[in-house]
Amino acid sequence: MGATMGFHPEWNDLSAWIKRSQRLFIKKLSRNDVSWADGAENGHQNGFFIPREILESGFFPALKNSNPAKPHIFDVEYPVFWPASGEVRASTIKYFSLRYPGTPKEKPRYECQHTGMPKDQFQSLPPASLLLVGKLEEPLSGADYWFAVVSSVSEEAEIIETSFDLDADFHFGLFDPASLAAPSSSVDQLIEELSRAIRDGKVEEFIRQQTLPSPGTLAGQAQDRWLSEHRMRDMNPFAIREPGDAVMRISRDIEYALYKDAELRFRAAQVARILIQGSGDPVSNLVRGFPELDAIFLSAAQTRKSRAGLSFEHHVERLLRDGRIRHEAQAVFGGRRPDFVLPDVKALNDKGDVVIVSLKTTLRERWKQLAMEKPFGAIFLATVDDRVSGEAIGEMHRNSIVLVVPESLKKSDESVYKPHGNVITFRQFFDEEVKSKRPFLILGL
Repeated sequence: MGATMGFHPEWNDLSAWIKRSQRLFIKKLSRNDVSWADGAENGHQNGFFIPREILESGFFPALKNSNPAKPHIFDVEYPVFWPASGEVRASTIKYFSLRYPGTPKEKPRYECQHTGMPKDQFQSLPPASLLLVGKLEEPLSGADYWFAVVSSVSEEAEIIETSFDLDADFHFGLFDPASLAAPSSSVDQLIEELSRAIRDGKVEEFIRQQTLPSPGTLAGQAQDRWLSEHRMRDMNPFAIREPGDAVMRISRDIEYALYKDAELRFRAAQVARILIQGSGDPVSNLVRGFPELDAIFLSAAQTRKSRAGLSFEHHVERLLRDGRIRHEAQAVFGGRRPDFVLPDVKALNDKGDVVIVSLKTTLRERWKQLAMEKPFGAIFLATVDDRVSGEAIGEMHRNSIVLVVPESLKKSDESVYKPHGNVITFRQFFDEEVKSKRPFLILGL
């Protein structure tokens, strides 16, 4: 089975392995976890670091001291199955229990490495890719564990994030594979409501009641929930300690959760109409109505992708509005239409001190069109994408584009933003680029 999967396993293959597992470990890989595969100059680690919480959870095999001459080192060697290549490899976990010298309480230094990894599966991985480790219900070829690497820019990574509800600030965790099939309370409630509507002959009425909220409505609901959680009155970016993290949390976690609930009800109602229509039995209706079903699911995928960009735009505009920052949204000039011009197009035409802010939830290659806007003003590209490569950031720098990212992503070991001067945080953007350099942009100053 594994030999046909390639180094980038598809979701159907991954799902089958997950279902054969009693427990699942998922880790967002840091640069230290993967850089060794891209050349000897990046180190010879040949593996990843195991977080302390995972080591102490009992997920991996128990460690022991195998060398009395080095009593501070504990290790274990064990076989691992790699479905992508169909091979069993010997892997080693090594825990170093050395202490920091000279500290008052000799604070222990934690370092635990997992080595014996196939180099070719870790080469040229984009930032924030995922490692999946499953502990099998039954051994396979003498191995109790399977490993898979999932590129962060693949569709499989998106499915994993959705299936396991990985938050925007996810780094690692242990999961019960059964949770993939376990319905939530909202799903159980929907099943009960839809079943009751069918029994009572009120399906059409139920279907009419299911709608997808507009992007603006959904954004407002998510913002209200975040404000309530943090006991704040508005989203003034000068009053929020980490405005970028706030936007990322609202758009990628809170709003997406609200959207998924609304989408499930809406799409379930659409499918129910097809399955129980007329006098045909559900199986006949399913087969005859397949083209319509196919259109429903295609529409669902397209709506989900377009929603993400609108979501980001709504939340950034709320920051600008609540911060009383002069701006014009979706302004058209010279055949271009950036998301925001600060303060407005008039100042742009008058060749004043103007800031152009464009938004991209995911960058890919789409940022390159911004290079053409260089003569018009200072260009800032805001994103919540943690998968941007160092090469792309360097190319942006050469095109005078400053990347604006959430505070946690700038300092994250899983992204490559740390060393780049043309990558700033939302906090820096509002404090330095707006309040310090351009106070005229803030009404009342």
